[in-house]
Amino acid sequence: FSGRIRALERNKLTKKTLELAQQYFLPPYAFQIRVGALYLLYGLYNTQLCQPKQKIRIALKDWPEIQKFQQDLIDSQHYDAAYIFRKLRLARAFHFTAMPKLLNYRTKKKVEENEFKEEFKDPSNRVNSLITNDVLEELMNIHDHYQKMKCVISADKSQPDKALSLIKDDFVVTLKDITLEHQEWQQNRMKLFLNAKETDEIENKKKKETLLESEGSERANALARIKYRSYSAVAEASKSRRHRQVKLESSESGKSPSQSRKTSGRPQPARGRDTAQVRGEMQVAKETVTQHIGMPVITEED
Repeated sequence: FSGRIRALERNKLTKKTLELAQQYFLPPYAFQIRVGALYLLYGLYNTQLCQPKQKIRIALKDWPEIQKFQQDLIDSQHYDAAYIFRKLRLARAFHFTAMPKLLNYRTKKKVEENEFKEEFKDPSNRVNSLITNDVLEELMNIHDHYQKMKCVISADKSQPDKALSLIKDDFVVTLKDITLEHQEWQQNRMKLFLNAKETDEIENKKKKETLLESEGSERANALARIKYRSYSAVAEASKSRRHRQVKLESSESGKSPSQSRKTSGRPQPARGRDTAQVRGEMQVAKETVTQHIGMPVITEED
């Protein structure tokens, strides 16, 4: 509610929110869902910022169902939910209308169908809706009255004649047992359905995990192949370079030692010196070399 600054937008948002929450407050939703919707309506109504407050729209045809729901709350000892429902009534939070939605005169408007959540719905049971506790009690009273009337018109007033026994004496008890058996069968069927649904979800989850694992393994294999190719290309390049180095070494070793000496013995003139100075140094070096070569070796005598 705090996100809407203008009063008109705030009123529209509040109306739409209460309308959405009010859908879950009515049948065919289950009892727990309707109780949750009641708490939601109570919170939304008391926290709204509209002045005057926007009310909860209730059609007159839905009011008997709401009163029955209130009685079910009291019978089930949900006194907290019954208390907040009474608080809403005392605060005049309900706006009683002829139709569930606002109708405009001479305007064509597309009627939006409410999309009910299947998991929130109360499972329909025609047997339980037809044969209720009140119906069984009424049948029991009718059956007792029928037995008494047979005794009245019979010769023996203590018990009815056999010719008048058109239905079984334990008709109501048998009907009640059949109803309870059907209810138990339906509950077991619902449990089996939920278990099958859970197993299907688990299997689908496992299939997704296996698919993800297979995709991951394929991706890892592809990366491994790419790495293998790149490493093999690097190894071949290094081998070719090594072979080239061996060839260079063999070519250098094939040269004559005289050529290597000549190339190594040639003094390279230093850069930046005068040519005359360089020539003088070379002459001195030659003289020293000849002196060393021409000196005789004297052996010591005993």
